[in-house]
Amino acid sequence: MKAVVLKSYGDVDALAVQDMPEPKVGPGEVKVRVTAAGINPVDWKIRRGDMKAMMPLQFPTILGRDVAGEVMEVGPGVSDFKPGDRVMGVVNAGYAEKVVAPVESWAKVPESMDLKDAAALPLVTLTGVQLMEEAVNPKKGDTVLVIGALGAVGRAAVFAAKARGAKVLAGVRGSQKAEAQKLGVDGVFALDVADEFSKLPMLDAVADTVGGQVVARVLEKVKPGGTLGSVLGEPPEAKGRQITVRAILSHPDSRRLTQLGQAVAKGDLVIPVSKRFPLEQVKEAQKLAEQGGVGKVLLVN
Repeated sequence: MKAVVLKSYGDVDALAVQDMPEPKVGPGEVKVRVTAAGINPVDWKIRRGDMKAMMPLQFPTILGRDVAGEVMEVGPGVSDFKPGDRVMGVVNAGYAEKVVAPVESWAKVPESMDLKDAAALPLVTLTGVQLMEEAVNPKKGDTVLVIGALGAVGRAAVFAAKARGAKVLAGVRGSQKAEAQKLGVDGVFALDVADEFSKLPMLDAVADTVGGQVVARVLEKVKPGGTLGSVLGEPPEAKGRQITVRAILSHPDSRRLTQLGQAVAKGDLVIPVSKRFPLEQVKEAQKLAEQGGVGKVLLVN
């Protein structure tokens, strides 16, 4: 099968499309013919070597954490899926024509949804929802700021916070304010504009998808006893403050992913897709995605 292989740490020239052995399905696993794979920040961070201390690689390796496609085969013990089912899931080695992952990684794709676009959903929607539900865990009426609210993870976090009955504020760049108004939040703040930042109210909680100096500055707006949830680890500036910090790594959740797919199909949650590239154009696709400020970028077979 064809797959995108990372040959070494480096820029996009370290990526190559080549033939690789087809994965075999085992007990409790599902084999899927990949229709499309999503490109996520973790992919280029791994490629550049940013994560080699916590995630050392053996080369060559296949990148890619989420896909959508059709079930080809199920392993012993699998009853939730059958060949021909349209599915999406959080996987490893998704930049390929075929992939195998445990049954709990997969969810069925709503009939009304384009199967290619479903590949944009698994990792980012689960990460955003788990950030809000497991790390921030707001109560009804809490004032919650989502930093990076227009990103795919941020959009999912906003969706989950609104479902909890929280008062949701979107933290974005000044150039994104008009677009952020479409999220249906209770307020939009340009965190890179001093006058706007000063108008931020005191917060019960922050959901951070950006990190860096932005979250460091926002911490001064969190009430004593408040909460910071992050997908980027605990910021050093949080030490010594009277706040609870919870950094999360997303995990597969078939049931929740099914619900999120249904929410997207209904239009209750929107995850924009910017552009689709064939697998052979992975270098151009990763370059575009890495620039930021765009919707999801997909690789299609």
